[in-house]
Amino acid sequence: MGKARNIILCGFMGTGKTTVGKLVAARLGWQFADTDQVIEARCGKPISAIFAEAGEAAFRQMERALCQEIAASWRGYVIATGGGMVLDATNRELLLRSGCLICLNLSAEHLARRLANKTDRPLLLNPPDGDLTAHIQRLLAARAEAYRAVPHQVDTTNLSPYAVSEAVLDIWRH
Repeated sequence: MGKARNIILCGFMGTGKTTVGKLVAARLGWQFADTDQVIEARCGKPISAIFAEAGEAAFRQMERALCQEIAASWRGYVIATGGGMVLDATNRELLLRSGCLICLNLSAEHLARRLANKTDRPLLLNPPDGDLTAHIQRLLAARAEAYRAVPHQVDTTNLSPYAVSEAVLDIWRH
């Protein structure tokens, strides 16, 4: 197949998918897309409102439709997926067919520090017991199998966005 026609970054929210994706796209002269932003633009409302008004299942169906579209017709994109998009095995398969799928990883402690003041993340609002780190650990544990199923992994701990982008490009090149 040669070099993959898209580079798709997945992983938990806060791992740097959007920041790194924009850097990689700039380096390659490709377009950048964040799947959550695409869905928000198409719906005319933020993800939090979609969750509140239509529910998580409706949002996940929008993600599935977008994965089908990406696999069918997107070329020359660096794509940052929503944190839960690859939890669905069908979505993972569609994304694998459409390019080089890479999972960015970061520990729960690092994620909690990064995400502590974010109010636009529905799954992190009001963590049980008020313990954000423990809540993130539970979410990561629930998602571990799906994230491990992704063929390429980059641990972003203590790496600059530039260093992570270099690691992503190295995987894509080889």
